[in-house]
Amino acid sequence: MTPLRSIAFVVNAQKNGAAEIANDLKQRARTAGVAVKETHEFPVPADFLTDCDACCVIGGDGTLLGVASIAAEAGVPIIGVNRGSLGFLTPFSAEEAREQFASLIAGEFEIAERALLECSTVTDQRDLALNDVVIKDENHSGLVRLSVHADGELVTNYTCDGLIFSTPTGSTAYNLSAGGPLIHPNAGVIALTPISPHTLSNRSIIFQQDVKLKVAPESNDTCLLVAVDGQRNIRICEGDTVDITISAKRLQLVQRADFKHFGVVRTKLKWSGGVTNGT
Repeated sequence: MTPLRSIAFVVNAQKNGAAEIANDLKQRARTAGVAVKETHEFPVPADFLTDCDACCVIGGDGTLLGVASIAAEAGVPIIGVNRGSLGFLTPFSAEEAREQFASLIAGEFEIAERALLECSTVTDQRDLALNDVVIKDENHSGLVRLSVHADGELVTNYTCDGLIFSTPTGSTAYNLSAGGPLIHPNAGVIALTPISPHTLSNRSIIFQQDVKLKVAPESNDTCLLVAVDGQRNIRICEGDTVDITISAKRLQLVQRADFKHFGVVRTKLKWSGGVTNGT
């Protein structure tokens, strides 16, 4: 990869040690002749990544999700440094970031391109999601009745607490906790998982990557909340619908050379299918 000449730092100052790590990495960058800028502001200003070669996000997965859409729009790769808990999207620990930052600046890194969902409404509200688009009752307190169409064909009508539309990247998030499948991040699919469906026959559905999904409320007095990556909300009411597709844009994530997806899943989720101690 081309050496980095300008890096934007997005720092979640609420995370323990994040500011100290940012100061250390900024000093290393400046010593190497790299231009740097920093923000603690959320949401990140839309033009913050203009003319940057990379964005170093220091925080947890939620911090990175808050930057993902503008990074994808700008075509700027993200270096994720984990100061949160799970850290699926922020693969570098503080120690690894310090040890490898000179190599990263020199362009010695790999890029993983992650798919994003694009959701849009009849009223021309649009957003991009790296993990998921979740549709619920706007008060989070009631059942919703939703119809889902795929490429113009009715899939089914759902009565449930909500619907999760997940990317492969987001399959380890809300989708997984709702009983949805684990999906390799390179798979070109969208997962639909109902939340607490009121019938045993409603299970997750995997759609092909070029599908065009449309979701509509079945009740005229229902207003829905469309949560994008748990970061931003879109409100829709009678007469409006939500269209969901895989975006033409991709998020570029900087990864360690030794990154192994299922190794991360096993470690972060303490996942093992083996039998131990004869039990």
